[in-house]
Order: sequence, then C-alpha cells, then structure tokens
Amino acid sequence: MPKTPADPTRRDVVKLAGAATVAAASTRRAEGAPAIQTVRAANNQLQYALIGSGSRGQYHMKHAKGIDTGRCVAVCDTVEENALKGAKEIGSNPKVYKDYRELLANKDVDAVLIATPLFMHYPVTRDALLAGKHVFCEKSLVFKPEEVHGLRALSKERPKQVLQTGLQRRYSAFYDAAAQMIQKGMLGDVTHVYAQWHRGPMGAWRMKGDAKNPKDRLATWRLFREYSGGLVAELASHQIDVADRMFGATPEFVVGVGGLDYMKDGRDVYDNIQLIFKYPKGQKLTYTSISTNSHLPLFGGARTQFGEMIMGTHGAIHITVGTDNEPALGIWYPEANPPQTGPAGEKKAQPAGASLAGTGKGGKGLPILLNRDQVSDQDGFIAKELKFARRWLYSKGVMLPEEDRNPVDVQLESFFSDCKTGAHPKADLEIGLADSTAVILANLALDEGRRVFFNEIDKMGKGPEPKARKA
Repeated sequence: MPKTPADPTRRDVVKLAGAATVAAASTRRAEGAPAIQTVRAANNQLQYALIGSGSRGQYHMKHAKGIDTGRCVAVCDTVEENALKGAKEIGSNPKVYKDYRELLANKDVDAVLIATPLFMHYPVTRDALLAGKHVFCEKSLVFKPEEVHGLRALSKERPKQVLQTGLQRRYSAFYDAAAQMIQKGMLGDVTHVYAQWHRGPMGAWRMKGDAKNPKDRLATWRLFREYSGGLVAELASHQIDVADRMFGATPEFVVGVGGLDYMKDGRDVYDNIQLIFKYPKGQKLTYTSISTNSHLPLFGGARTQFGEMIMGTHGAIHITVGTDNEPALGIWYPEANPPQTGPAGEKKAQPAGASLAGTGKGGKGLPILLNRDQVSDQDGFIAKELKFARRWLYSKGVMLPEEDRNPVDVQLESFFSDCKTGAHPKADLEIGLADSTAVILANLALDEGRRVFFNEIDKMGKGPEPKARKA
C-alpha cells in the first residue's frame, strides 16, 4: 500500500518538500541616486539616531548593537529615563536629546529610527525627511488619512532618501518561503487567510495610573484614541500586510465588529475586534484580536497569541514569526485531494466519491524548508546526505528548521545597507501606506458598523498639510 503525506517515507519528504524551496536571498532593485547624506564614519558605518526610546525603541537598540554596519550616535525621548535606558542599551555613548528637532539639526546623523507613539510618526518622519535624513519608521507608518497623502507627496519629492517601514515579516526567511511556495503554485489558488493576535488578561495592555491624568494617558498611549489606532494598528497591521503579500493585492473593503467589553480601566480603544477584509478576486482575510485568552489554534497548540493560516486549493500553511525566545514556525499541509487540472488548466471531473475522500483523517504537516536545506548540484555526497537527514528529522517532528537570524536584525541591517547603497527597501513607502490605510479604514468600519471601501481613502483627509504637533 503506497505511503501518503500522513506517513511520509524519506522519498516522500524529498519529493514533497523539495518543491517547497525557499528563502533564497532576494535581489533588490536599486532606485534613485546615491543617498542624500554621505556616510562619514571612518569604518563606513552608518551613523543613526533613535527617536522614541520607550519599550520598542529599547528593543531595537538591543538588536541594533549586534549590527556593525551602523553606529548609534544619538537617542531622543521626551522622558529622560527612557532616553537614558536606550543609550545604555546600545552602549555606544550616544548623545541624549529631549527634543527631536534638536537631534535632527545634528549634521553627524545620517538616518533615524522612529519608535515614538503612533500619533507622532508622521510629524517626526516629515521633519526627518525635510532635514535630509533617511528614515526607518515603525508601523503603522501614519495615523490619519491626511498623513497618507502628505507623506506620499513629500517622499516623492525626496527620492534620494530611504524610507522603510517596520514590518519585520517582510524580512523573514519563513515568510519568503511561503510567498515563493505560492508563486510556484504549491498552494493552488490562495483563497483565504486566517490571522489572529490573542492575549490573555495578564498579557494584554494594562492601564498604569489614572486614565484621567494626561501624563498617565500618554504613558499608556496605546489605550487611547488620541494617540493610538488600538489593536488594529499595534497588532493587526503586521498580519494585514502578510495577507496583502500572499494574495498579491490590497483589499476592496472591510467589515468588522469591535467592543470595549472586558477591560474596564478607563481606556477608549476596543479590547476585542473581529474583521473581514475582502480582496479583488474574492479572497478574504479573517482577523481576530481579543484580550481574554491567548490560545492559538495552529501548530497543535504549541504556540500562543499570534500566527497566520494561508489556505489554497492545493494546501495550507501555518506560519508565525519568531521572537527572542521562540523560533519562527512554518508548516505546510498538502490537500489530500486537490483539484485535478488538464494540460490547458481546465478542471477535470472528479471521480465518484471524491467529495467524501477529503473528509476525516488529515495529512501530516511538513515543515517549510529554508535555503540551507535545499539540495543543489554543487553539494557533495556528504552535504546532500546531511540535508536529506535533516529533512527526515523534520518530517518526523524530531527537529524543526530555524531561521539563521531574527527578522528584526535583518530589517535593521537591510536599512543600514540601503541607506549606503541607495537600494530599495522591501518594506517601502507604498507598502507602509497600504498597511496604514488598512488600519485607518478597519477602525472606521468598527466604529461605523458598515462596509468601508478602500477607495474612500482617496477623498479622506484632503486639504492643507497638517500642522506640526508639539513634541
């Protein structure tokens, strides 16, 4: 009796997984003239500054200090304690600022990393571009509709400057692998994506202090609409971008339901949301984020909180990005009875009973393979056998492939390199603005309880450029 993917042999693993190759280094296209600011350091390091040294900014410093192609020369935060923590984390004795505009006047700074609260992303990014700096800005790239139009116009006026959005899944070998599998037809027609980011009550954002105190509100800014886009901006934005990439399109409209039902601490952003995004070819992203339970119904419950399931007519992928403590995961589940097609792509009639053959017992998931596990003509006998052995261990669940590097490190190193070479970032301006648009319109759908079309953004926020906010 022939083996099936539910009980793979060594030959099955090679046959099934060999096509699922992946994550070869992307060839990036250089655009525009050389970078507007010349790198001056004797060792050719990019001299950069951090603006916004709260928890996320300090996290970036933790990872940036291991990248020798850049040197942090300045740190800025309106809270002195945060600025000092960021400076200590990077360990390069950067100059400390409280006002970002004074930092931008420093001619030794070639580029800035922006990790401020969301409501300050646009004014700081705008002022940095006007000061001639390259910019890496955390997602969501902008906060309001007028900022979508304003940043697009400004960036087009300054094509020599690199602008990269902090969407680290764009720099993950596993997500590259999934995208290439889709391009090679291994999932057939990709029709649906399920994504979630769930947290239990103890892991959810918590109000610290008095919600009526402006200082305490700003310190816990993610909980208030005047500063934040809530769960959609802070969590869903990553996964909306995943769906856009896997579908190869941006949505047509979004509907959703949200509520402020469980976290009674003075916040005014929703503590649970459910969204459906509809794409041009009928594909749909179903998204959920809650603050009452962290269970993830992927990977056999081995991971919690966040992940995505990409579903096509020939198979599905469970995938999630890694953290500092957990590896990235990518598992491929081939369909037991995928649609049959003829030479010209026409669908053949299914055999009698085919509709029942796909029910019941599921197939065994196969790990997505990374580039180092692919057999090439250049491999010697021992190298090939080692790769076959690893695949065998993967198929039996004894071990799983891991990314060589955290995508956070990869995206920062890529930004430093792009600033020096003028190459085009993977997570560029338009990807960042598409993601921000999805956040803005999804929140509108939640608030108004209606189907919100994405072309509505074209008429929203048009008018004079918004005035600079006070830092």
